[in-house]
Amino acid sequence: MANIIILGAQWGDEGKGKLVDLLTEQADCIVRYQGGHNAGHTLVVGEEKFVLHLIPAGILHPGKTCVIGNGIALDPQALIEEIDDLSRRGIPVESNLKISDACHLILPYHRAIDKESEKLKGTRRIGTTGRGIGPAYVDKMARIGIRAGDLAHPKIFREKLSQNLQEMNYLMEKLFRAHGLDLESLYSEVMTQGERILPYLTDTSLYLWEEARKGSSILFEGAQGTLLDVDHGTYPFVTSSNASAGGALTGTGLGPTMIDKVLGVTKAYTTRVGSGPFPTEQTGPEGERLRERGQEFGATTGRARRCGWFDAVAVRYAARINGLTGIILTKIDVLDHLETIPVCTGYRIGTRMVTEFPHHIEDVANAKPVYEALPGWKATTRGIRRWEELPKEAQEYVRWIERQVGVPVIMISTGSERSETITIQEPFPASS
Repeated sequence: MANIIILGAQWGDEGKGKLVDLLTEQADCIVRYQGGHNAGHTLVVGEEKFVLHLIPAGILHPGKTCVIGNGIALDPQALIEEIDDLSRRGIPVESNLKISDACHLILPYHRAIDKESEKLKGTRRIGTTGRGIGPAYVDKMARIGIRAGDLAHPKIFREKLSQNLQEMNYLMEKLFRAHGLDLESLYSEVMTQGERILPYLTDTSLYLWEEARKGSSILFEGAQGTLLDVDHGTYPFVTSSNASAGGALTGTGLGPTMIDKVLGVTKAYTTRVGSGPFPTEQTGPEGERLRERGQEFGATTGRARRCGWFDAVAVRYAARINGLTGIILTKIDVLDHLETIPVCTGYRIGTRMVTEFPHHIEDVANAKPVYEALPGWKATTRGIRRWEELPKEAQEYVRWIERQVGVPVIMISTGSERSETITIQEPFPASS
């Protein structure tokens, strides 16, 4: 048995979905622990493509229990749509999904505030998806949030909704000059949604603790990436939750002594979506070629991702913040066409040369990457499944990353299919 956290070591979109899907075969429970339906994991299974936003990737495997932990901001309508889509495609959900009754709900007024707030910021926009996730977390911290378990108590739910709506409508009308929401129609809408999700609700912290005590293997599936963590990312250009390893504990109710490994997923180059500093970004032809070859468009929004070279400073920071025990490298095949590959080893900030990720956003914004040029391999790596079959230069590229980051690369993804993976070290012990 082993309990493993798998998370993004960059700004998200590293290809975690495929790896979670692959490792699910050796896990008993798969858990989402933070974020909301702004995250999207794209999975290719045979000829079919699945994009999951809330439900863990393990749902595609029969007999696996999928858990949505208490750290998730849950939009009931988005969840229902995802359940219905999977059901239409023959994927059973009812017996395989458990949802924490402590999840905070994203309600229509959260979405409205999210969109209006972004408009008001003007050039200071963060670049949110407008799905209400940030405002839902604001209510959580303000201790006025409504949790999924409240739906089982209609009178209490209505009282909380009525109190919140007074404040939210005042905000909408006075600050944003927009229309407020009607209590009766909102109550009816959410209670109808509640009828669909109530059967899935349970104390998932207790469930996971009991499973761990029995010897089950648990895979914790992170969303977004370390550099989008609300505490440790490029604040304020971050998500609204803890996308780092600590979020797996607070977002599920399990203790740190129950975690065996922490695996960070990173691309062989770097991408990010939305606003915020990105030291190795390439805005010219090279960036466009990386985008085209890597099909760098968001699974949730369709937005084009910003692309740049591998940043060892950023990934080394992620290794430290998360206590990474292994790296999973993805999309190495996107670099197949390059004669030489620039890689960032440090930043120049004014007159200073730094090799550790800056703590202040202005320093990140002003950082000028210092590059080293590594030889390319000018040969296809797509679909390779054995380390020995990688071109020598590709092997050296991987070893360079290991030396720079100080963490071994244990798996390499060479394509979108499950089978297009090189396993150097099995994440789960053989007995699991």
